[in-house]
Amino acid sequence: MRNVGFILVYVENVAASQAFYASILGRPAIESSNTFAMVPAAPGLMLGLWRRDGVKPAASAAGGGEIAFPVENPAEVDATFAEWRGRGVKIALEPTQMDFGYTFVALDPDGQRLRVFAPAPN
Repeated sequence: MRNVGFILVYVENVAASQAFYASILGRPAIESSNTFAMVPAAPGLMLGLWRRDGVKPAASAAGGGEIAFPVENPAEVDATFAEWRGRGVKIALEPTQMDFGYTFVALDPDGQRLRVFAPAPN
């Protein structure tokens, strides 16, 4: 069986996206250039930030998916929301209860959706 090792996100400005993700993940990039940066996302998982104009084949517009950040409980959703909002992260959906759990959605500098959620109890 194969494992996912990288998530690649196409960005306009690698330096700006690298700073954004390093800030919200609390981890610096381990590789960085004008066209690509790699930030540890979780144990065994890297987040690659690839400058959009260098991607082959050409990348389409952002917004067709989400990067999800599960947390243990609704209080962590609210705390993360307050932290990110305080850092100036753009918010697309304020904290709200949905059928799958308590959640909010933020946007990275390129408009990629970032969902923080606490799953609903079974």
